[in-house]
Amino acid sequence: MKVQLLNLAAQYNKIKGEVLREIKAVCDSQHYVLGKNVAGLETEIAAYCGARHAIGVASGTDAILLALMAAGVKQGDKVATTPFTFFATAGSIARLGATPVFVDIDPRTYNIDPDALETVIKKTKGIKAVIPVHLYGQCAEMAPINAVCKKKRIAVIEDAAQSIGAEYRGKKAGSIGDIGCFSFYPTKNLGCFGDGGMVTTDNDRLAERLRMLRVHGSRVRYYHDEVGANSRLDEVQAAVLRVKLKYLDKWTEARVRNAERYTRLFKKAGLEGAITLPHVEEWNRSVYNQYVIRVKKRDEMRGWLSGEGVGSEVYYPLCLHMQKCFRYLGYRKGAFPASEAAAKEVLALPIYAELKPVEQEYVVAKVAEFHNR
Repeated sequence: MKVQLLNLAAQYNKIKGEVLREIKAVCDSQHYVLGKNVAGLETEIAAYCGARHAIGVASGTDAILLALMAAGVKQGDKVATTPFTFFATAGSIARLGATPVFVDIDPRTYNIDPDALETVIKKTKGIKAVIPVHLYGQCAEMAPINAVCKKKRIAVIEDAAQSIGAEYRGKKAGSIGDIGCFSFYPTKNLGCFGDGGMVTTDNDRLAERLRMLRVHGSRVRYYHDEVGANSRLDEVQAAVLRVKLKYLDKWTEARVRNAERYTRLFKKAGLEGAITLPHVEEWNRSVYNQYVIRVKKRDEMRGWLSGEGVGSEVYYPLCLHMQKCFRYLGYRKGAFPASEAAAKEVLALPIYAELKPVEQEYVVAKVAEFHNR
């Protein structure tokens, strides 16, 4: 048996007719930029996330970049975030000439440690914004993050690229901080046919500024208040996403069932001592963009699984503070022990909605075989 890490075709084949019909409609209209589908998707995403505004942009990376710009982050400012995340989070900070200030993670959830964040904020001058990342589909511990940032008048920008539909104490990702950032990259729970992103906010002023920034800093065509970016979600991608959004909750429910099945199977196989299973806080609802286990001999096990036909991935093998491009920040190995330990041990297993129970049983059996050799 072969079990892919992600099978996009399985999802596409079920909605192919609807998707192609909507793409054809866009082609027939010949309206490709900021048309009715983008406007419709913005309204639908805002309602879905419980936010007043949603602004479509060209990618999840641009969502973070424009959110930082809207929050007034500029050269010389500092932005606190986690070193255990995808590169775009810190890369967007650096692109503005601001300085990433890293904070270690909670080793159970892999999200930024709010106590460590508070300590960093108290001892570091010039922090203009904080970007908590809702990693793997679970929201960060937002209440204490918001509380400390409110006292210091620091903007809170949620990196919810992996967590559309996730909930924290009854509130959905993207509606908890000042600004929420989403990615529609094809591998995401809600993915388009290329790059795409969305920014959400309850703040009318920020929403207006974001709409201006995505079109070269222009409110009136050919008149520019400031230098923005060319970052617009296009009509074809918006049309695809509007079809998919109708199915998102159903797909999320399937992912949650698959996660629960994995956990039962791993426990039944007696593997709790050999691997660490995902931990979801009782007040959170994870959407399981990834199902991530921890194992000491991670790379060895990954090679074994590959040879047995099981796909897997490491998110992420090298923390951001150890990346070559961020050496100038002066961090050293050992600066963030929880993040560094996770980078050596985490392994994502197949979790997509169309995954069959028999395929999950095969994955668990192969993990068990590795440990029982």
